[in-house]
Amino acid sequence: MDIKTAEFVISNTDVEKCPVGTFPEYAFIGRSNVGKSSLINMLTGRKGLAMTSATPGKTMLINHFLINKSWYIVDLPGYGYARRGMKGQEQIRKIIEDYILEREQMTNLFLLIDSRLEPQKIDMEFMEWLGENGIPFSIVFTKTDKLKSGKLNGNIQMYLRRLRLQWEELPPYFISSSESRQGRNEILDYIDAINREMQTVNS
Repeated sequence: MDIKTAEFVISNTDVEKCPVGTFPEYAFIGRSNVGKSSLINMLTGRKGLAMTSATPGKTMLINHFLINKSWYIVDLPGYGYARRGMKGQEQIRKIIEDYILEREQMTNLFLLIDSRLEPQKIDMEFMEWLGENGIPFSIVFTKTDKLKSGKLNGNIQMYLRRLRLQWEELPPYFISSSESRQGRNEILDYIDAINREMQTVNS
């Protein structure tokens, strides 16, 4: 898929203020500082489209980006930033849950996982919650350029083994690097295939 246009549309904290219409939405979420904004910029080929920050927990809003005037990338707040305090964490949890559970246009959730780390309790619990609520999601392993291939494969296999304990069928997963642009075509082709399938169903 070619990204011909990518434009910022709106930021807000209220799912009811998200854009009207029926365009499919592909939301991106993960723990704070997992590389979400960098991945969105890499996918769209627009360096400054999503704001990147060295400080975790900067994205506090639901950000909509209109792609090719036909579907949205949605940048959701990162979860699990402990220094935000209990009240702040609760606010973020509500924003995330309201969007994921109530937004009918959300077609797929991309859950970003830092490939350098062993399986994190917070990520495993989040996936369990997605499964309990029947949310379609895929996993994107980020920052893969930071690891040698043996270590990378070992970490990913560790995650998949943990997932198999809970899941009969594993969600789709992608291996990505914002630096080397690894995974870009695979993720965009996956989105394109879903969009085409939806057009066929609706036509």
